[in-house]
Amino acid sequence: MFSTKDDKLNKEGLKDWKNASQLLKAHEDSREHKTHMATWKELEVRFAKGLTIDRQEMALAEAERNRWLDVLSRLVAIIQSLAERNIALRGSTDTLNKSDNGNFLKEVELIGKFDPVMKQHVGRVESGASSHTHYLGKTIQNELIDSISSKILESIVDEIKTMKYFSIILDCTPDLSHKEQLSVIVRTVSLEDLPQVKEHILGFLVAEETTGESLSSLILNRLEELNIPFENCRGQSYDNGANMKGNNKGVQARWLQQNPRAFFVACGAHTLNLVIADAAKSTTEAISYFGHLTKLFKLFSASTQRWDTLLNHVKTTLKSWSETRWESRIKSIEAVRYQARQVRGTLLEVRETTSDPVVRVEAQSLAEEIGSYRFSICTAIWYDILNQIQHVSKLLQSPSMQLDVAVDLLKKTRDSMACYRTTGFSDAQTTAKEMYEEMNVETVLKQQRLRTTKKHFAYESPDEPINDALKKMETTFFNVVMDTVVSSLDERFQNLGEVKDKFGVLLNFPNLAKEELLQQCQTLSTALTHDGQQDINDRELCVEMQNFPPLPAKNMTAMDLLTFLHEKKLTEMYPNMWVALRISATLPVTVASVERSFSKLKLIKTYLRSTMAQERLSGLSIISINHIVGKQLSYDDIIDDFASRKSRGVML
Repeated sequence: MFSTKDDKLNKEGLKDWKNASQLLKAHEDSREHKTHMATWKELEVRFAKGLTIDRQEMALAEAERNRWLDVLSRLVAIIQSLAERNIALRGSTDTLNKSDNGNFLKEVELIGKFDPVMKQHVGRVESGASSHTHYLGKTIQNELIDSISSKILESIVDEIKTMKYFSIILDCTPDLSHKEQLSVIVRTVSLEDLPQVKEHILGFLVAEETTGESLSSLILNRLEELNIPFENCRGQSYDNGANMKGNNKGVQARWLQQNPRAFFVACGAHTLNLVIADAAKSTTEAISYFGHLTKLFKLFSASTQRWDTLLNHVKTTLKSWSETRWESRIKSIEAVRYQARQVRGTLLEVRETTSDPVVRVEAQSLAEEIGSYRFSICTAIWYDILNQIQHVSKLLQSPSMQLDVAVDLLKKTRDSMACYRTTGFSDAQTTAKEMYEEMNVETVLKQQRLRTTKKHFAYESPDEPINDALKKMETTFFNVVMDTVVSSLDERFQNLGEVKDKFGVLLNFPNLAKEELLQQCQTLSTALTHDGQQDINDRELCVEMQNFPPLPAKNMTAMDLLTFLHEKKLTEMYPNMWVALRISATLPVTVASVERSFSKLKLIKTYLRSTMAQERLSGLSIISINHIVGKQLSYDDIIDDFASRKSRGVML
């Protein structure tokens, strides 16, 4: 190629294939070939040592590339820091050293005061040297947010594929732009050091329609985009909406048709809320009680002067509550339960000092109500009920909560409520008397006036009237409320019990006979079989359970057994047990993680950020909620992804 001579090899080409080996050998032995090869090797060495003729230009280019890598690393760190704290990035302008240029540029200016790399970059931007390429604009922010969130999702998807089995948790909520945002949470059991439950958000999706068909298709398309096989899904959990849990056209029914192994588990926390809601609406006495609490809070919160008066008398202030979170009402009852005398005294003071006749009458009425024996008994009863329900509800909202533990908690709660029905009313009377002694009022329960209605002939005769006011309150209020709580617990948690029974053999196998053990293993194997594909083999599982090593403790949970197998390195000896326990621990119990993502949504998409694009919203949400995964990412990987998305104005 470099020869100056006219030769067949570089002019005409070689046709004499019979003598080709001799001609090539002669060329390799020639002086000219060896000279050119020596020159080529010298160039290769100079390239390796950076001693080429353009070494200065290459050094300048490499230095510029490293400078941009340093700048982008700091920009990525700023975006991650702001996104994790749900702080707005942009302001009214996109120019440096302006008072309203937003938090992102303010962070750049702040770092530029102390960091030499960013100081140089800011100086170049201000001097106009980087007027066209400075990577501080809103478009670059969106691209960096997308790159960071994509890398986080990539890490999560890799973990899901490694763990194989996963569950999906869904819920919808409208945002400030009146768009229905669908939050998608994936639950897996990680096996990095020790088995632990992890829940990750896959972002927010806009649901144009909220029908079961539309929502199920939307999620399946999202899983397909992320290359997550739906056939590995083993659990699904939603709230109590008909479009979600409907047995005919809901998401549950449609997914079970495609994958019967994706067991539906009703949300425990939502179901507890419905239990309390049913009880609170079961009698007029209960409705009236919570109505008085609402009036009490509104009376004081409507005026700063009245609120200051309340603070002078009480330590625990009155609380408002959510219409959907019934267990939160214990905070409102707690202030009246332990400070009835102080609250009543404040109402009497407001009655004497106010000039508004409406407020005076309202304060007088509430003071009489709080001073009544009936109100004190209701306070004691509702505080005892909600106190137990709230404790269980908080435990069920834990991301690491397991199905077997949740069922045991609910069973104990049901038994506790049944026991409280027997002794609760007498205990409430004792508590009410103690409250009355502090208020210096008589412990007398006044009989309410009976309301009579006209009845036609042949109607059933009315029950005999109860003359004792306490007995009537126990019969018409306390017993009705408690019966509603117990029956609602039995009815609404039937689904959890059915799913738990299928996996119950994993915890009860030491106490089962051989025939019953084999039968329950067959039941579990059948539930985990679809289209001829089995997750476990029933007979092999039965043999593994019969030969299982002695357990270190009794009443171990599924996660405890997983940890035991992992620490003892017995996973290969008991493969069916290992798989079944992982699937059991993967099943969700509550949708609390989705509710927490809605809290993040409200922090990110505020009133002043209501025009945020959906891609930016989803990206910021992924970075904020999955911040632990984001901290493990390499800046170099993020910048490489950012550079590969399109042709950049600088070399990266």
